[in-house]
Amino acid sequence: METLLNIAIALALLFVVVVLGMGLWNMLKGGPGNTSQKLMRLRVIGQAIAIALLLGALFLFGQGR
Repeated sequence: METLLNIAIALALLFVVVVLGMGLWNMLKGGPGNTSQKLMRLRVIGQAIAIALLLGALFLFGQGR
């Protein structure tokens, strides 16, 4: 279970980095602003998921029991 959660966290963080890079690249090349906005919103959703997974891991496997 812990390994599966670690993999999910890593994938969520990778997703955030990739979407951030895509959004920055779109802005730097002068692409449509609407696309950049959609990518940045998707990044925020990805960050929320990553934070939720991290907090879940801390709750389930933390030392504070």
